[in-house]
Amino acid sequence: MGQIIGMIVVGAIIGALARLVKKDEQPIGILWTIILGALGAGIGGWLVSAFGYENSNGGVQWIHWIVSVIVAVVLIGIYMGITGKKK
Repeated sequence: MGQIIGMIVVGAIIGALARLVKKDEQPIGILWTIILGALGAGIGGWLVSAFGYENSNGGVQWIHWIVSVIVAVVLIGIYMGITGKKK
């Protein structure tokens, strides 16, 4: 249960940051923001790990967060393209 709540919180943070980074207006709700943010975090974490990055100092994993936000921005763009939602 704790992992699901953690995924929702991380998804909300990543999704909100992605929507801030993306310049145009995104007419999507909070649920899709959380879903796309969680997917961005999962895919971004997988990509960073696939390239062999390890956070050896035990601090904040900035590379994971940055890549996750970038992936979430791309996912929001894909979602808006598929659904045909306009400004």
